[in-house]
Amino acid sequence: MTKKKILVSGGCGYIGSHTIVDLIQHGYDVISVDNNSRSKADMLDGVAQITGQKIKNYTVDLCNSDDTFAIFQENPDIAGIIHFAAYKAVGESVEQPLLYFDNNFNSLINILRCCTIFNIPHFVFSSSCTVYGNPNESPVTEDTPIKEAASPYGYTKQVGEQMIRHTVNSSTLQAILLRYFNPVGAHPSIAIGELPIGRPANLVPAITQTAIGKLPQMQVFGDDYATRDGSCIRDYIHVSDIAHAHTLALNYMIEGKNNSDCEVFNLGTGNGYTVLEAIQTFEKVSGCKLNYVIAERRPGDIEAIFANNEKARDVLGWVPKYNLDQMMETAWAWEKKINQQP
Repeated sequence: MTKKKILVSGGCGYIGSHTIVDLIQHGYDVISVDNNSRSKADMLDGVAQITGQKIKNYTVDLCNSDDTFAIFQENPDIAGIIHFAAYKAVGESVEQPLLYFDNNFNSLINILRCCTIFNIPHFVFSSSCTVYGNPNESPVTEDTPIKEAASPYGYTKQVGEQMIRHTVNSSTLQAILLRYFNPVGAHPSIAIGELPIGRPANLVPAITQTAIGKLPQMQVFGDDYATRDGSCIRDYIHVSDIAHAHTLALNYMIEGKNNSDCEVFNLGTGNGYTVLEAIQTFEKVSGCKLNYVIAERRPGDIEAIFANNEKARDVLGWVPKYNLDQMMETAWAWEKKINQQP
């Protein structure tokens, strides 16, 4: 039986590379497209190290419609697409909203257009809990009302979901929207992990870079929120758990188990940890004392959000395997590896 070919956009990125590993390990043939503007091509070397397979990457900007079209012409047997390619830093999106609208909307439009032209049957979208805005309460379910996005990044995910829904309604495409919470950690092999460009915008890379001395000090943005210690609450989920959910989502559609042509699933552990609790967990597992200061609240940040993941568990059979200690352990092992420290 011929392996089904899956195109992963943003395949050299953090979640994309981990998802390629999971897809290969579950019998899929994978190709990648990534212009490497926010990633490094050699991440696929780590994928090859884990899987024994070299992945073809098209160094294409998906905002270029002709170059995007050419990938599909060359690969008429694509059975599904997992779309990660997007800018994703909340703070940067507040500072440069037009950059985010241009990149995240146009790349999605071009790839959806190719889905309709080339009759691609299955599409999995990398969405985000930011679509919920600042929810009135947590945990949030897939039916929690969508409020105004707290950042331009979150807005691009809200609109992206609507673009996909309308495309599904007017074509034969089937789609799953995966709203994930805060992916952290590294592959347990420590062959791939997170490589933030410039100063990290996410908490865990900021923690590990501070611990190893890349950053002299890190900031905790706000200690006056209405939470148990005043810092923001997030649902941290191991990147390999997130990756496996994409494989399960594809299987679900390919096996014809989906109840509708467009379905939504939350991907989180269901546990909310404050920023200060995450720092304390890292200090415990690493034995390192972090140098951090309390700073002003950061524009675009949501006070507290964590997932109700019952739908993903019940429908997809998705069960997160890693706890917060393991997330921090793998993130720290990866940071030490890329800095060549024992």
